Amino acid sequence: MLTSRRVLPAFDWRLIAAAAGLAALSVLIIYSTSGMHASLFRRSLYLKQATWMVMGVFAMVLLCVVPYRTTWGLAYPLYAFLLGALLLVALIGRTGMGAQRWLSIGSFAFQPSEFMKLSLIILLARYFEDHKDELHTPRIFILPIILTLVPMAFVLRQPDLGTAIMLLLISTSILVVMGLKIRYLVLLGAAGAAVAPVLWHFLHDYQKNRVLVFIYPDMDPMGAGYHVAQSKIAVGSGGLIGKGWMAATQSQLNFLPENHTDFIFAGLAEQWGFIGSLGLLLVYAYLLSRGLRLAKDAHDLFTMVTSFGIVCMMAWQVVINVGMVTGIMPVVGIPLPLLSYGGSSMLMNMLAVGFLLNIQKHRYLY
Repeated sequence: MLTSRRVLPAFDWRLIAAAAGLAALSVLIIYSTSGMHASLFRRSLYLKQATWMVMGVFAMVLLCVVPYRTTWGLAYPLYAFLLGALLLVALIGRTGMGAQRWLSIGSFAFQPSEFMKLSLIILLARYFEDHKDELHTPRIFILPIILTLVPMAFVLRQPDLGTAIMLLLISTSILVVMGLKIRYLVLLGAAGAAVAPVLWHFLHDYQKNRVLVFIYPDMDPMGAGYHVAQSKIAVGSGGLIGKGWMAATQSQLNFLPENHTDFIFAGLAEQWGFIGSLGLLLVYAYLLSRGLRLAKDAHDLFTMVTSFGIVCMMAWQVVINVGMVTGIMPVVGIPLPLLSYGGSSMLMNMLAVGFLLNIQKHRYLY
């Protein structure tokens, strides 16, 4: 007998394996690049990353149990909560490495700006679905721009230029696919260029130096340009197949700073060379292609915008991080998704993949 009942799709285990594999690779790279002369704290970071990886995988799978429409209802409250958290960071946030970005709750500390990236995607998806009959009117884009600029202002104050840029790129990508005319972007870009000389004076000295080093690569190789110079040496020394496991001398001898966070790709390239780097990028390409397929096959605007926004968020992070590690983009402090060290970044990206899994599993129920 024929029946109209739909069978609930199973988990996309390949997508789960891709995300979990990247997270596991993160632990291995952090362990292998700890350095023989590193402090005990630095050598133990891989254990923390492993803990966050397990928590992230658990959260990713758990998110699939809850239909994504539940998140639709939480879009505005979640955004308001994180906006309040950003305000608390500005007032009582924990300071580290010259920036006030973390909010402590007992012994637990998290970075609200990381979760704001995913929250903004969900918020814009909910907003455009609620106003899908007004997409032909330019004024429909005014509120999303404001909702983007408000958290950006808080993040810039921390200061965290990289995350602020990510919020701008995520929002702009979604606005363009929703029909924002290119001429409006050109006008906004021209306005930004006009006030750039004024904004330059509000940048911190290290941020100005990063821009200058990008323009003049040979400027101050032992100071402001040291990170990029050592990163390019590490990437180039990996050659075709790399130096091998635990043989990344640039990291092991502590020549390459931040080899577990923003410059983790350089540590991977030094150990596994061009082949390993290409393999990593292919895994990212697969993960992003699955998200684009979900966006293409979406049955509603909320699903389409959410999937597309998550893909844009991860794609921009990969492009900018790899670009700054190889010296073709300025250093702005954007982590490599699911690979760079950091609990907030790991959990946020795992939740993003979990949301894609959720959409894939429940897409025929609405």
